[in-house]
Amino acid sequence: MSQHIEAVLFDLDGTLVDTAPDFIRILNALRQTQGKPALENAVIRAAVSAGARAMIQVGFPEHAVDSPEFIQLRQQFLDNYGLGLDQESRLFDGLETLLSQLEQRGIPWGIVTNKPRVYSEALLKGLHLDQRCAVLVCPDDVSRTKPDPEPLYLACKKLGVTTENSVYVGDHIRDIQAGNNANMTTIAVGFGYIVAGEHIEDWQADHCVQTVAELIHFFNS
Repeated sequence: MSQHIEAVLFDLDGTLVDTAPDFIRILNALRQTQGKPALENAVIRAAVSAGARAMIQVGFPEHAVDSPEFIQLRQQFLDNYGLGLDQESRLFDGLETLLSQLEQRGIPWGIVTNKPRVYSEALLKGLHLDQRCAVLVCPDDVSRTKPDPEPLYLACKKLGVTTENSVYVGDHIRDIQAGNNANMTTIAVGFGYIVAGEHIEDWQADHCVQTVAELIHFFNS
């Protein structure tokens, strides 16, 4: 792209890291303890970007979200996730190439996520990305989370860059809304956890890509 880029920020789950395999494994294991059969991977995968609450709703739809049973299952799910959140999670294929290219060009990259810091830090450490990630902003760090632009403003402030010359990449409409609200260049990616019936082209991102190869091409064009 012709624009001068000062920094590139990524959403975490479904954009930078494919965390679905661990969520699928843990949710189906929890279902098994309740005498339930495993759900299809795609059913759980579509709920990953919406967080633990959404995944428990998918796994145990018979429980109301404010019921003691639901709350207990959600906590058990989170406890189990914390013990094995990096067993199968990996960078999406090809993204190591992009991160290396950004680093070689002296462009810092970071993460702005709605995933709590305790899990985000553990995941990055487990994937040996913690020393490479220039900034990590989690819900713990702000008063308003995405789609509010506050987390992106904070990330850019920590990096000493302007939002106008920074890029935010995400796989959920709230990512694009947050980036647009912060006056950043936004890229919607279609290789993440897109809910059936949703189209990234409807999110009003500045750019849409369906593959990691297209994302790499964007930064090299």
